[in-house]
Amino acid sequence: MIKMNKVLSIASVVLVSGSLLAACGSTSSSQASGDVSVVGSTALQPLVEQAAKDYQKDNSGVNISVQGGGSGTGLSQVQSKSVSIGNSDVFAENQSGIDASKLTDNKVAVVGMAPVVNKGVGVKNISLENLKKIFTGKITNWKELGGKNQKIDVINRVKGSGTRATFESNVLKGASAIQTQEQDSNGAVKKIVSTTPGAISYLAFSFIDSSLQPLSIDNVAPTDKNVETNAWKIWSYEHMYTPKKADKNATKFIKYVESGKVQKTLVNKLGYISISDMKVTKDSNNKIVK
Repeated sequence: MIKMNKVLSIASVVLVSGSLLAACGSTSSSQASGDVSVVGSTALQPLVEQAAKDYQKDNSGVNISVQGGGSGTGLSQVQSKSVSIGNSDVFAENQSGIDASKLTDNKVAVVGMAPVVNKGVGVKNISLENLKKIFTGKITNWKELGGKNQKIDVINRVKGSGTRATFESNVLKGASAIQTQEQDSNGAVKKIVSTTPGAISYLAFSFIDSSLQPLSIDNVAPTDKNVETNAWKIWSYEHMYTPKKADKNATKFIKYVESGKVQKTLVNKLGYISISDMKVTKDSNNKIVK
């Protein structure tokens, strides 16, 4: 009888152990796994990078790589299915060579953009007309605008940049910018303007800090509140585009970025504006529709 009890006891241990192993195996196999590649807008890059880090804490089987390169690069690579997600500051409809009908548009935030200058130029406010004259080469010295007697050094973004497209659409309005130094990222522009006397360029709000002087336009300050009502007109949606048949892990990650957890905390913390805070809606023709 004692021997029989021992046998039953051992059998019970084996059965329980087997059940626990099966449960562990089940949990492991049900966890999401795979790779998600994200390329494009440098304006959106800081938000997506941090969201990816947070997402992977609870989804360790998913590896998310995030790179810049500009909106044009993001759209072309997601169209060719070279990446899972293409980040863009502009609507796919407005990018040459892109068939928007083959992509799914996920608007995950709004970003304001502002002209920024080196802190030594002595100017804090500018008219829209004079801003246009700077970027078209008609004003070349800060003295003409009440600042220092100092040459204006224009820094532009490369063609294909969504930030450049948004700025030119709202400021140049069809006029051509002068030929000048061009940079391929918000980060590079920030560094150059902050260290170059007389420099001017434009940046996403999320990159503007105390090392730069943002310019008000016609006495309207570049603030989130002014973007929300379109009082500040230089802004764009931040898009995360996928092919129509998107990778399931890419879709889940985008849903996470759109979730309240990210929208109510990380979006504002990093200098973006939640879609839900906007009082107006803009279409692909840069027209306010609500």
